[in-house]
Amino acid sequence: MNILKDKVCIITGGAGSIGLATARLFLAEGAKVMLTDLHRNSLDAAAKALDAGGNLETCAADVSNAASVRGMVGTTVRCWGEIDVVFSNAGIFGVVAPISEYPEETFDAVYAVHVRGAFLTCKYAVPHMRDGGSIVINSSVAGTRGDPGVYAYITAKHAQVGLMRCLAKELGPRRIRANTIHPGPIGNAFQRAVEGDLSRIIQRDGEKFFDEQIPLGRHGTPDEIARSVLYLASDMSSFTTGCLLMVDGGMSV
Repeated sequence: MNILKDKVCIITGGAGSIGLATARLFLAEGAKVMLTDLHRNSLDAAAKALDAGGNLETCAADVSNAASVRGMVGTTVRCWGEIDVVFSNAGIFGVVAPISEYPEETFDAVYAVHVRGAFLTCKYAVPHMRDGGSIVINSSVAGTRGDPGVYAYITAKHAQVGLMRCLAKELGPRRIRANTIHPGPIGNAFQRAVEGDLSRIIQRDGEKFFDEQIPLGRHGTPDEIARSVLYLASDMSSFTTGCLLMVDGGMSV
């Protein structure tokens, strides 16, 4: 279909399953993709898996560091010119613990990646974006609910919604859309690590625990999330901004 033909797209957290699935779909739709992640070796493996030739570039960057993000954006612009799509996808989970025991350094680290990272990515990318572009921030079903002990992750995911709403209002006159996507539990390594911790806490299988809360009765896949990101990134969503797109199997209902 080539619905992103020649569109310049940045994907942070690009070496993870959702970032990689989204990059693969974007490339198939004709995009030029700057894939960025924290570790060079992970990016090299991702680039090898994608095998996309001249339409893919990679840049190791720490999204919580302003100079690193500024450098990544500059590299993108030097490669291909103005940016059309930003998918802010980088994230870490933290821990599950009572409020009195929640590690402050963990809270700060999670907030730095999810909130400061999304803020910095947008701060430095927006001045180089073409009018009519799209910003997609990967929040979570956790960004619409509360659960005991998940203090850093849930708080950060809610904060991303506030950031998105500010962007949607400010950038509307330029026809740049800003939306958040809210995946439910996904069958990937990130979720398995979460469920491993949860299983120990609740003394039952964490995956089954989540499936019981999902009306569709299963975890999602990275490809399903990627297709929803494509919708928000492309002109298919030309009249959609300030939106929370739930892709959670009905978990938030």
